Parts: sequence; structure tokens; C-alpha cells
Amino acid sequence: MFKFLKDVVAGSGSGLKDFPYTIGEPHASAWGSWTHHRGASKDDGSPVSIFSLSGSNPQDRHMVAGRNGVKRLRTVRHPNILSFLHSTEAEVPDGPAIKHTIYIVTEPVTPLSEKIKELNLGGTQRDEYFAWGLHQISKAVSFLNNDCKLVHGNVCLASVVVTQTLDWKLHAFDVLSEFDANNEIAGSPMLQFEWLVGAQYKPLELTKSDWASIRKSPPWAIDSWGLGCLIHELFSGGKLSRTEDLRNIASIPKSLLPDYQKLLSSTPSRRMNPSKLIDNSEFFQNKLVETIQFMEVLNLKDSVEKDSFFRKLPNIAEQLPREIVLKKLLPVLASALEFGSAAAPALTVLLKMGSWLPADQFSTKVLPTIVKLFASNDRAIRVSLLQHIDQFGESLASQTVDEQVFPHVATGFSDTSSLLRELTLKSMLVLAPKLSQRTISGSLLKYLSKLQVDEEPAIRTNTTILLGNISTYMNDGTRKRVLINAFTVRALRDTFPPARAAGIMALSVTSSYYEMTEIATRILPNIVVLTFDPDSDVRTKAFQATDQFLQIAKQHHEKLNTGDNRAAEGTGVQLKPGNASLLGWAMSSITQKGKPSDHGPVSTANASNSQVSAPPSTTSATHSAPAAYAPAAASNSFDQTAPASASSSMDGWGELENGNQEENGSDNEGWDDVDPFEEKSPPSLLSNIQAAQKRPVVQPKQPIPSSSRSNQPAAPKAEEDALWGPTAVPAPKIAPKSAGIKPSVSHNDDDDLWGSIAAPQPKSSGKALKPAAANNDDLWGAIAAPPPATKARPLASSSRGRGAKPAQPKLGAQRIGRTSSTGM
Repeated sequence: MFKFLKDVVAGSGSGLKDFPYTIGEPHASAWGSWTHHRGASKDDGSPVSIFSLSGSNPQDRHMVAGRNGVKRLRTVRHPNILSFLHSTEAEVPDGPAIKHTIYIVTEPVTPLSEKIKELNLGGTQRDEYFAWGLHQISKAVSFLNNDCKLVHGNVCLASVVVTQTLDWKLHAFDVLSEFDANNEIAGSPMLQFEWLVGAQYKPLELTKSDWASIRKSPPWAIDSWGLGCLIHELFSGGKLSRTEDLRNIASIPKSLLPDYQKLLSSTPSRRMNPSKLIDNSEFFQNKLVETIQFMEVLNLKDSVEKDSFFRKLPNIAEQLPREIVLKKLLPVLASALEFGSAAAPALTVLLKMGSWLPADQFSTKVLPTIVKLFASNDRAIRVSLLQHIDQFGESLASQTVDEQVFPHVATGFSDTSSLLRELTLKSMLVLAPKLSQRTISGSLLKYLSKLQVDEEPAIRTNTTILLGNISTYMNDGTRKRVLINAFTVRALRDTFPPARAAGIMALSVTSSYYEMTEIATRILPNIVVLTFDPDSDVRTKAFQATDQFLQIAKQHHEKLNTGDNRAAEGTGVQLKPGNASLLGWAMSSITQKGKPSDHGPVSTANASNSQVSAPPSTTSATHSAPAAYAPAAASNSFDQTAPASASSSMDGWGELENGNQEENGSDNEGWDDVDPFEEKSPPSLLSNIQAAQKRPVVQPKQPIPSSSRSNQPAAPKAEEDALWGPTAVPAPKIAPKSAGIKPSVSHNDDDDLWGSIAAPQPKSSGKALKPAAANNDDLWGAIAAPPPATKARPLASSSRGRGAKPAQPKLGAQRIGRTSSTGM
């Protein structure tokens, strides 16, 4: 028998030299003759608990009882019984002598007496936690007595340990034996190692060794007495010293007192079954026990019960002990979310509980679950993540965001739900600083390019705001190709007023990124035209931006006069304090759709009664809620660019000139190759202006009478502007019919006033018109509509009417229907 037990103990290890765990400092208390050590795995450093029992003689009765405890703990498994990991028996030198030592490795636990002092709970919170612990120990004892027909024999404070999640677990199985009620030898001991139990914990029949009476009693009689001893030690705050102390009931809660007395009945057959203690006692009906029990069976609950529970949980968590919430409820909740048994409202509770953790623990206990949730297909979970991303986004590592989070978040850019598209857009304000340049240029800007022509006006507006806010995270080549095209060609021409205001503010915030040539030829002309916008707020912002950029131009001029040639390299002007901060979101596409009048084309500036007013919630001039309005039409010589659909392939901002473009091959950020025409490059801007100044002014010809003019096609003519010459490009505006015109000559980066023009803005019903061939006589040739490029096709007719062309002969064999002219 001894050899068998020794083989069982040493089965998972051949000795201390092969012991795969490091033995640490011991705890102050432990059950019996065992020593409870802290420990760690040599493989991964995970914490464990190591129990050791030493003896000079391997056949010492303590060693024999210890081997019995190892065997029982190894074979009995239950959620409320200490989890066994490893065991071994080794000979350890102790000076000149050799000691035989048994080692048991279990999950990391702490003695209950130490944990109670550490938590230092009081009042209702203490009673609730004790109720939960007693509930767990009662379940473990009931499992041993009722299901396994085993008797623990020594249930007390020392035989209970606490896990890292504050769960109570039963151990100390050295006395554990089968309940052999049918043993023919009634006087033989049923508990072989009952001498290990202290006299103060023994019921009267065990003290007298009345084994016949014990066998006639229920299997739970001895352990029910032990539960009573445990209850007394918990609430009295000290170790039980003698049996008579059990009569002192002053510290026992009144709701538990009747059951306490039944557990300590002098008659073994009348003692309460531990299973009934759990079901009947009012003491166990409290918020903590009910909350934990609900979460343990969350898979069995329906969606209505889950939603109701998680909506109440934040208030309940505030009333529970903080340590218990963080160490018990938080891990259970994280596991439920990770495996899909918890509903979306549980994420709000998880983040609230996580906010009570230190930063390092939040990163290890909460963030891994959140990162996994981004891959969820549940739209409610995705919406909840994006709504609360500001609470955990800063804690995410850059590599995690770039490789694991962004690929899943990016699917929301093209989602059919406008709410999800908007939340995805706003989340980029938190995630963009953690994205690599490859991801920003090769992926993010593509999505933003499509959102600038989104059907929701608020999403278009917020896309412009986002571009202004994340411009600092772009490299120089990306900023040069994207910002001006995105803000001037799209935002300032948008039919939605707040979008135009956002474009003005974004240009102001990013003014330090533009060269003087770009400011003079591309930015100022587009902003000045908005100074007579139908809406006063847009006009106000346009005047402010005009003053800012004129101040930049003035300082540039002064530097050139002083001989500072480096002034031509950039603006070098600091931003106004009002524009130095981040732009705030304009509005929500869900709560504010905009009035119908806000989305249509804006009438000409001459029509003073056709002003478009924005909703009151979008007319704020502050950055926290910037409002923007549509640009006014200056004259009939300026037409708005035609809109492009969100699915159009010609909706890019411009070509990239950076290393990231080569890495991504032909995949640009979405503002590329927007001009489908192959045109010749114009002369340089300065030479055109000088030539125009030297060229004499041509007087317009007399109008041709309508009678003769109606018979002749209109010959296109070009306007000779003394200031700009043939290279003048009209400033953006909105005509009543919103017809978009593209210049008839190609451009390059240095001379063109527009650059790589992006896809036209949305929400316009006009069709793009190509300019006709111009000459030097026609004042309106720059915007004249071209003659039809194709001829109208004749209508196909199957009848043999007058003037119809004969059908073309068909090739191949044909069936010919023959009829007789004589009627035969």
C-alpha cells in the first residue's frame, strides 16, 4: 500500500531536481503540518501555490496522511475544490540528516484568514462577501457528501483558501475518507486519520469515537458540524479554541442564526444538509451572490434578461466592494464578452469597471478582450466599441492598432448604416496617431476620399474636419497632394453649408503646411469668393481666413524685401490662437440631417432673397461645433463642378509623391488621376500675366442680329483678361444649375491653379460641361458649352413607311415566306 501511494505521489515528478516550479516565500498560516509557499512556473513564470509536508521517516503517519491527501486532491474535481496541478516526493538534505518531503502544486491561492485581513471589509459588504464564500464552500461540501459519499472530516477556517478572483475553495483532504455505512465491522474507524482533527472541531460522536452512531447518521453529519465551526470563526474574527465557544451567537447574523443552530444540532440525524443551507437561507439572497450567480449561467439567459441585467449592473457595481468587483466580476464579464455570451451593453460595464484599475492592470485585464471584440460581426458590439473608443484608445499600442484593430474598424467606412460610418470616421481621431504612414496613405485616405462624397452631408462635413485634425500625422508629400484638393475642390464647393464652413476652418488650421504660391493661386481665390456667401456665418469665416492668409502673404512680401530668400520656401507664419486647436465635430448624421434647402444649389449673389440658412444647431462659430455654408455664385462665368457619386473611380484628391506610393504599387489614397483629358501644359503663370499686360484690350464686337445669328453656329471666343491672361481659372462657385467645367488645358504642379483636381462634390444635379475651343475674340468662350459631339441616331422602325430605309441583307441561310399574288 505504501509503495502504491508513493508511486501516486511521485507519478508527476522524479525528484526535486526535476521540479518545474520555483518555491518562494511561505505564508504565515496553513492547515495542519503543511507549509503553504508562494511559487512560480519555471516555463512561463505564472504564479502557483506549493504545499510541502516533511518528515524524517517516509512511513511517518503524517507522511502517510499527506499521501492520502495528495491522492484525494488529485482525483476529486469540482469548481469549489482546490485545483491540482502537480505533485512529487523527494529527499531533501537538512544538514546532516535527510528529510522526505511531499510537494503539491496547485493554482495560486491565499489562506482565507490572510485574505480577510487584507480586504478589511465591514458592515453589509463583509456579510455579502462572506455569504458568497459560504455559498461556495457549502456547494463543495454538498458535492463530497451527497454526490461522492465522501466525508471531509475537518471543515474549518484553515481548510479554506482564496483564489486570485476571490473565490473560496476547499482543500486539506488528508482526513478525507469514504462513508462506509454498510461496513460489517461497525466498531472499526471510518476516518483513518481522524486524529489530525483538532478537538474543538469534533462533534460529540466523533469525540467519543462512536463509529456505530456515525455510520447510522447521514453522510453530511460530520461536515455540517464543520460548516457551523467555519461560520463561527468567520463572524467572530478569531480561531475557534474550544467547542463551548460555539454557543456564543452574538456575532452571528440574525438571518443566518436559525441555519447555524441546525448545523450544530446535538443529534447527528437532525443536522442540516449543506445543500439545503444554500437553498433555504435568506442570508444568501443578496446583490453580490445574485449578480455572480446570474453571470455564471449567462449562456442560459435570453436576450431580454441579459439586457435588463447589464443595464442595472453599473449601479449595482457601485454598491459592491471595489476589490470584489475588480477581481471577481471583471474577469467573468470579460470572459462572457469574449466568448459571445454577453450583450453589447456589457461593454459599457466592462469599461466602467476597467476605469477603476491602474493603467498597467487595465492593459493586461481589459485591453486583450477589447481587441478581440473588434473582430466581432455583431453590429451592436461594433457600435458600442466606437462610441467608447476615447476611453481605451490611448491605452492601445501602435502596433496593435495598425495590425489588429484598424483592419476591422475600416469595414465601417463602407457600412450601409450611416451611424456606423459616422462613428468609424470619428474614431480615426483617436486611432490615426497610432497608424503607420503606409496605412494612412495607402488605406485610410482612400476611405476618407469616398466619405467626402457620402450621401450624408454631416459625414462629408466631419470628413473635412477629420482631415484637418489628422494632417499633422501625414508626411509632406501626402499633405501637398491631399489637403488643398480636399478642402478647396470638395469642401468649399459642397452644397451643404456646414461642409463649406468646415473647409474654410480646415484651411486655416493647416495654413502652415502651404507654400506661398499655393496660398496665392489656389487658396485665396477660393476663399475670397465665399466672402459674399448667402450665409453670414460662412462670410464671417471667409473674411477671417482671408485676413489670415493675407497676413501670411504680407509677411512673405516683407521677408522678400529684406532679402531673405528662404521666405519663398514656405509661409513660416504662426497660426492664430483660435485656429491652433483641433476642429470639433460639426454634427451627427443621425440627429441632424439638414434642411432640404441646405442640400440644394445656392442661387446667385444677385438674388438677395435666395439666401440659405443652416439649422440653428450648426451655425455656431466655435470650433467645438463648426458650421459651414455653401459658397455663393459670383457671376455666370463661374460654374460649380459637377458632383461625383460615391462609387465613382474618379474621386481622388491627387497623386502622392512619397515612398509609400511605391510600397503600395498602384494603390493610391483615392484622390489620384481625376482628370480624364489629355491636354497640353500652359506657359508659366508669370509669363502669361506679363503677356496679358502687354496685350492691347480688344473691344467686343457688335452683337449680330438675331435673324442672321440664328442661321449660323456660335463661334467660341476667348476672353482676354488684362490681369490674368489666358491662364486665368475661375474661382469655385455654385451656379443655379450647377454645371461643372474642367479646364481645357492640362496642368502641372507648379503652374496649375487647381492641381490634381479631386472628384467633384456631391449633391449636385448638373452635368459636367467641356469648354469649347476658344479663340481670342469671344468673351464667353471660356465657359461656352461645346457643340454636340455625336449625331442623333435615327429611330429604328419595323414598318415599311414612307422614307424608311430598306433593311440590310442578312448573311447566312434564311427562311423565306412565299405568297402568291393571285391568291392561290
